[in-house]
Amino acid sequence: MADQLIALVQHDPSWHDRFLAQQAALSRLLRPWLTAPPEHVGSTAIAGLRAKPIVDVLAPVHSLAEAQDAVPVLERDGWLFWADDPNRSYRLWFLRPTPTARTHHLYLMQHDHTELRNVLLFRDALRNDPALRREYAALKDRLAVQHAADRDAYTDAKSDFVRSVLKAAGAAPSSRRSLA
Repeated sequence: MADQLIALVQHDPSWHDRFLAQQAALSRLLRPWLTAPPEHVGSTAIAGLRAKPIVDVLAPVHSLAEAQDAVPVLERDGWLFWADDPNRSYRLWFLRPTPTARTHHLYLMQHDHTELRNVLLFRDALRNDPALRREYAALKDRLAVQHAADRDAYTDAKSDFVRSVLKAAGAAPSSRRSLA
């Protein structure tokens, strides 16, 4: 995926509505593969947290291998599949509408995979701990300046913080690979 400028904006309550619209559509499109409704994850799912204005959606599927059949279904609906995702061993990653004008990311993950649990655990930790949320917000602000033109470096630079939150919550170690 091409590098983009990192632009964090104030939390926008409409992000939740944008998620709900996609949740409904994805629930229909992915019905054969889903184990539960899609979840709103990432910074836009955390009230009060500044974020890139891209709504992240996590869709838990029965089997990642079987969910490969969902790729053309999603592509017909305007989702772009990132076949070269370095984390393809545990997720199928999509965006819409274009790499340079993203409004949504979609992650299909097997329902029982450690990374799916970690994504939800991290989201919930931020939702439930105002001090942790402030610490993460400050880190994101610093990194957005430091890596203003490198989305992958910005994401990777948050990894130690994410790992520390997950470790404190008793999560299994992450298998996420660096994007850089």
